[in-house]
Amino acid sequence: MINRETLLKKIENLPPYLLEEVDDYIHFIQFKKVKNNNVKIDNITLASQDSLSKDWLKPEEDEAWADL
Repeated sequence: MINRETLLKKIENLPPYLLEEVDDYIHFIQFKKVKNNNVKIDNITLASQDSLSKDWLKPEEDEAWADL
């Protein structure tokens, strides 16, 4: 069984571009745990909000939607 320190060391050695992927997977695991605890989320967007907000909050997104 892996312990917290070993896992943290592995994360620390990852290249920066993979950290976002690790973060997305952690959010997935947290969502799965909530789902397994019979807490219902009516809208999947709520479950992915943290992950998607990284793209939503970019200036390029504001520009893209400015004319609508």
